[in-house]
Amino acid sequence: MVRFREVWESGVDELARVLVIHGPNLNLQGTRETKVYGEETLAEINRRLQTEGARLGLEVDCLQTNHEGEIIDAVHGAAARCAALVINPGAYTHYSYAIRDALAAVGLPAIEVHLSNIYTREDFRRVSVIAPACIGQITGLGSEGYLLALQAVERMLGRDKPSGQEVSG
Repeated sequence: MVRFREVWESGVDELARVLVIHGPNLNLQGTRETKVYGEETLAEINRRLQTEGARLGLEVDCLQTNHEGEIIDAVHGAAARCAALVINPGAYTHYSYAIRDALAAVGLPAIEVHLSNIYTREDFRRVSVIAPACIGQITGLGSEGYLLALQAVERMLGRDKPSGQEVSG
C-alpha cells in the first residue's frame, strides 16, 4: 500500500493517477436544484476534469455511484493504483463513518469537494464526518472546486513541494 508520505517524498510520475468519486445524486447534476448546484452536467464536469488532469500530467478516473458500499470499494481499490482521491460524498458527507473509515484506512491523500457551500446551508449539512480523513476540503466554488482539487494534488505529488510545511501521513 502506498502511503501519502511515500508518494510525496518519492515524487514518482507513474503514480500520478487520481480517482474522482462523485457520490449520490450527482448523476442528476445539471437538472437537480440548479440554483444550488449549477447547470453544468456531470458529463461536462468529468470532461473538464479529464482536460485539466491532462494539462497537469495526471491520469484522472471518474466514478459516480449512489451506493455507499461502491464508494467504499472504490476507495479500497484506489490504494493499489492511485496516488490521490478527490471525493464529493454528497449526503454521505454528514453521516457515513464507513466512508470516513475507508479513507483513513487506505492512507491516500484525499480532498473533499462540494459544489455548494455546506456551511451556509441547513444545519445538518454543516457537519462533515469525512473531513477528518481528508487533507483538505473545497466547498462552495461549484465545479471549479474539482479543478482546484486536481491542482492541489498536482502540487503535492508534482515535484513542487511547498517549503516550510509539515506533511502528515
